[in-house]
Amino acid sequence: MKNGLFFFSSLLFALAAVFFVNKWLGAFENPGYVLIGIGSWSMETSLIAFLIGLIATFYVLYLFFRFLGWLIRLPWQVKNRSRNIKFNRSQDALIAGLVGSAEGNWEQAEKVLIKHASHSGAPLIHYLTAAKAAQSRGAYDKRDEYLKKAAAHAPGSDVAIGLTQAELHFSANQFEQALETLTKLHSIDATHASVLKLLHQTYQHLGDWQGLRKLLPTLNKNKVLMETEIKKLEIEAFGGLLKQAIKQGSTNEMRLLWTEIPPHIKKNPDVAAVYFAAMINVSLGAEIENELIETLTINWDETLLLLFGSLRSKDVFKQLEIAEAWLPYHKDDGVLLTILGKLSLVCQDYVKAEDYLAKSIAHDPNVQAYLLLGDLFSVQGEEHKANKCYKQGLELASSGVVSQIDAAI
Repeated sequence: MKNGLFFFSSLLFALAAVFFVNKWLGAFENPGYVLIGIGSWSMETSLIAFLIGLIATFYVLYLFFRFLGWLIRLPWQVKNRSRNIKFNRSQDALIAGLVGSAEGNWEQAEKVLIKHASHSGAPLIHYLTAAKAAQSRGAYDKRDEYLKKAAAHAPGSDVAIGLTQAELHFSANQFEQALETLTKLHSIDATHASVLKLLHQTYQHLGDWQGLRKLLPTLNKNKVLMETEIKKLEIEAFGGLLKQAIKQGSTNEMRLLWTEIPPHIKKNPDVAAVYFAAMINVSLGAEIENELIETLTINWDETLLLLFGSLRSKDVFKQLEIAEAWLPYHKDDGVLLTILGKLSLVCQDYVKAEDYLAKSIAHDPNVQAYLLLGDLFSVQGEEHKANKCYKQGLELASSGVVSQIDAAI
């Protein structure tokens, strides 16, 4: 529009100039002429006619070259227009695909995204979204195909593609494949928060406690998780490693691992209980007795208390003395009272044993206390009382089983 206006304005200005020049030349007896000679050829005309011809030639040539330029640009303009149309369609397809995925129309979203991906300004988003849609409908082969196409169309987006691939494998419970991809990504960027988060979750699902243990310092250094979450992971990792060592039946490996565990983890009742129980199970309770007492003193825990009561101490009288030292701080602890009764029975202090066991049953009736009290009466020759305690213990145990069955139903 601007070019057309400029063209006609300049033409009118040129015609006006010719008109005024013609009037000006008309005032002279000789208005002037122009003679052009080339070899034997010559042309003579008036000055005003020459000016008009010159102006006309200029505008004709101008229009000719403008038209020629338009013809030259025409294929590019047609191609560019077609590209713009396809691009706009791809943008609409991307929006439709994202909406379809959000609404759960996986197959339709996948088709729309793939159809227009090659013409999009962001093909990576098309292929990654299509991969997620394919997995959502269970088409894992299509998912992998789209991920490969994403890598081909966006060679500089290894982390984004790899992370999406790992997330899809993880959500499909393909933890081995997820770990393989995440290991590669971790080698590319060892501080990437999303990679580290997904990597530690994958280690957890695989039960790869050694891998998780090695990753813990990086998680802590890069502040990927909160401090409380790091502590939970430490407990889970070292607890898992201890269980693996126990399962393999390697006492030496278990001892070595225990020396490598940080002190604050050792004090955790859940981790400590795994180690102490394993050592007691292989008749090495005396070896860990002092450490068990120290841990129990710091963190009072029922499981640790039961382990303390089950270990065979070299000095059972001292063991009883230590347990009695805890009683003023835990007067209403039925488990402690039962253990005191058990240790007193072993020490053949029957008066104490009966007192502790009676208090335990009065406070919190439990099967072990009834059985121990029955053993005590049996040793003393009071079979009637012993049988009565055994019966009460069996009734309590059977009622507990019935309660568990009812809860399960």
